[in-house]
Amino acid sequence: MLFKNSIEGITSEMLEGFFDGWPTPPSPETHFNLLENSSKVVLALNEDADQVVGFITAISDGILSAYIPFLEVLPEYKNRGVGKELVNRMMTELADIYMIDLCCDDDLVPYYEKLGMVKANGMLLRNYEMQSGIKAE
Repeated sequence: MLFKNSIEGITSEMLEGFFDGWPTPPSPETHFNLLENSSKVVLALNEDADQVVGFITAISDGILSAYIPFLEVLPEYKNRGVGKELVNRMMTELADIYMIDLCCDDDLVPYYEKLGMVKANGMLLRNYEMQSGIKAE
């Protein structure tokens, strides 16, 4: 497993299989664009298959705050420590930031607590018509 902090050498073809269970998932091309536009990114790659098997992104002002919108590992690579390693590497990337926030479903709270995070209240708004990242015509 190779971990890297950039999308250098990554193509949209290497991003197949993510956003499992989303009714209208982003395409691999849109996924590539969101990686490209993130403040920070850490990728897990299976070099033998030339495939990204996990990723985490952060959006930050670079001074005080960062938000982690995505942590995802392909199903066949789960429970192998890939997600934990992605989080740990992202926390290293964001070590100089005062507040690092993320939202997650209730069933994931224990996972993030094990990684040193604490549960907090949050508010959100979802525009499901834009879930794929492409505006419907």
